Amino acid sequence: MIDVPPGLVTTQIRFNKEAGRAFVAALPGLTAAFVDRWDLRITGTPLHGIGALVVPVDRADGTPAMLKLQLRDHETEGEPVALRRWDGDGAVRLLDHDEPTGTLLLERLDSSRTLSHGADPHEGVLVIARLLARLHVTPAPAGLRRLADIARGLLERTPAALERVPDPESRRLVADCAAAVREVADEPGDRLLHWDLHAGNVLAADRAPWLAIDPKPLVGDPGFDLWPALANTFRADDVRWRFDAMTEVLGLDRARTRAWTYGRVLQNCLWETEEGRPLNDTDLEIARRLRRR
Repeated sequence: MIDVPPGLVTTQIRFNKEAGRAFVAALPGLTAAFVDRWDLRITGTPLHGIGALVVPVDRADGTPAMLKLQLRDHETEGEPVALRRWDGDGAVRLLDHDEPTGTLLLERLDSSRTLSHGADPHEGVLVIARLLARLHVTPAPAGLRRLADIARGLLERTPAALERVPDPESRRLVADCAAAVREVADEPGDRLLHWDLHAGNVLAADRAPWLAIDPKPLVGDPGFDLWPALANTFRADDVRWRFDAMTEVLGLDRARTRAWTYGRVLQNCLWETEEGRPLNDTDLEIARRLRRR
């Protein structure tokens, strides 16, 4: 039996309500079931992020691995599809997968060494850009979420959201983000995107200096993948350097990439507004800094 970390209980209830409560309640039994099914041995204390429990295990042949248990939803259900397609090239390798529950067995990386610990922030941004360059080379498989659909939904939701933004300057920023997305929405791209590659989702490994973990994959334009590295360990004066450095490494058109980065800001602003929360200052400042180019 395992003890579910209190932090995971809190975030599951906050974000997933009753489904989160049910997931947390089922975790001890689910963990035991997969330890038995995949012939694993628990070898360490469980870790967790916002949405998943990750248990250090050894396989029957002694190979170290990580058992990842998470609530299956529209974001997580594509993770095994993308990891299988990347096959360890720039990302953690998938060893096994249970589709009904979304449970994954992953190669074990060094969870004590993330890119966010000790790395120079500028070098960290370049590491992320180089990883994205490798991940984006892979053609996207069928069946994943598509940026085309996401962009269409964002534009449909924007008018109602703007009515809930009281500050005129913030409202103009959100409207400008929507206008930029509208200009590129007809060409949404076809690359396999990570969607959440920031320094905390990059781990050291024996077979490579750094590898990506925890994708929330979708099919679209690589410009939609830059925002996490702009917002993580946020420094306002660094936004333009990070943006320019990443677009250079990735070989992206800056005007088009800026529009899709506005799309990420718009996505976040709509989430906050629809949940009755104030807009995030980091998102607004990223939009301001990029608009001044």
